[in-house]
Amino acid sequence: MCALFSGRCISSLPCIEDRTMPKKAKPTENGKEEGSVPCKQVKLEAAGEPSSTLNFESPSDLFESLISPIKTDIFFREFWEKKPLLIQRDDPAVATYYRSLFRLSDLKSLCSRGMYYGRDINVCRCVNGKKKVLNKDGKAHFLQLRKDFDQKRATIQFHQPQRFKDELWRIQEKLECYFGSLVGSNVYITPAGSQGLPPHYDDVEVFILQLEGEKHWRLYQPTVPLAREYSVEAEDRIGRPAHEFTLKPGDLLYFPRGTIHQADTPPGLAHSTHVTISTYQNNSWGDFLLDTMSGLVFDTAKEDVELRAGIPRQLLLVEATAVATRKLSGFLRTLADRLEGTRELLSADMKKDFVTSRLPPYYMGDGSELSTPGGQLPRLDSTVRLQFKDHIVLTVGLDQDQSDETQEKMIYIYHSLKNRRETHMMGNEETEGHGLRFPLSHMDALKQIWGHPAVSVKDLNLPTDAEKENLVLSLWTECLIQVV
Repeated sequence: MCALFSGRCISSLPCIEDRTMPKKAKPTENGKEEGSVPCKQVKLEAAGEPSSTLNFESPSDLFESLISPIKTDIFFREFWEKKPLLIQRDDPAVATYYRSLFRLSDLKSLCSRGMYYGRDINVCRCVNGKKKVLNKDGKAHFLQLRKDFDQKRATIQFHQPQRFKDELWRIQEKLECYFGSLVGSNVYITPAGSQGLPPHYDDVEVFILQLEGEKHWRLYQPTVPLAREYSVEAEDRIGRPAHEFTLKPGDLLYFPRGTIHQADTPPGLAHSTHVTISTYQNNSWGDFLLDTMSGLVFDTAKEDVELRAGIPRQLLLVEATAVATRKLSGFLRTLADRLEGTRELLSADMKKDFVTSRLPPYYMGDGSELSTPGGQLPRLDSTVRLQFKDHIVLTVGLDQDQSDETQEKMIYIYHSLKNRRETHMMGNEETEGHGLRFPLSHMDALKQIWGHPAVSVKDLNLPTDAEKENLVLSLWTECLIQVV
């Protein structure tokens, strides 16, 4: 069930509608199936001040303004990973801002930059409950896209527009800081009286911003809550919609992964454009457990001879025996006990993959401040402070330059300052990690820098002045600190 919060009414459902509030969204009633009990209505007065664009002061400010008027604590307590939220707005300023994020007319200039079918653009249509792909080979040309759009009533899907649209880069970069997870996006442009995709569910948390025209949505109860993979669902299996409504420019819709959905552009109206902003793919407790388990086993095996003992002969050739299962259960209890007293978890891949794959900080200009150290060179008598903290991850891992027998823990600092926006979320594009590596003995000094607004170099918790200077010089060279 979805609670609606609307400029016209507040509903006990989990969707939201805002048709009058300035700047911030008001929740609306969620579309109910025929025969459902009408929502309780409470009139909301418009606040009077003009709407503005999103608040980019901080990641939390950005998210709060995105889902306003819902408060973030309410959102995460009542909606996140639980049920849909619909925010509908009667606010021309918000609608104008949303339209600026991506328009159908933007495709002409984008195609002139060399967009390719499959990689950058998909052309498709839902026919008899199935997705029909209408892609051509090679480069996409705007005139051909318009022809398929007008004559074949095809939907144009543009992949990861934040690579080219600055304001989406600005939004998604802040959201990656806020969630600590990759944030991708796709734009869907659908002509009137058409539908691009069949009913399906996704493996991501979804925020939909309606940019142009109107889109009619139907949401269904999940068959696989918090799904880990994308799947198409046959319409005769999913029953009647739990929620049904139409989005207009300036409206926002959120629903959790696993929510079955389909959407079409109403006939007789202009085309619809919306952007789907998605996050939290493969970012569950199960994923985190898999990521940290190998390091925990490695550490425990150093001290527990039982874990270093060989498995029974031919165990790999037969089904697991009851003896083997009991043995593994005992090892898991040992690991659980070990975990209770562990201060530093060894992350195998998740932290590094996130930082090396995410967007670089948003900047205007040539971005030289992200690649070239500026200001004074840090010395022993300097005071320094961390910068771009939201784009840096400090983690403990095994030294990959040593053999298995001699591997020791090292501190790894990864950052996204030199990441390439053009390859963000493109899957098969190679990403290069940027960062530094330090001995574990540097942990206390690094925590001083991370945990204070500013710190004196000479006060760093390292045994020699040379180590203190070398540490801050390394960080400064990567543009991670500045002298204050």
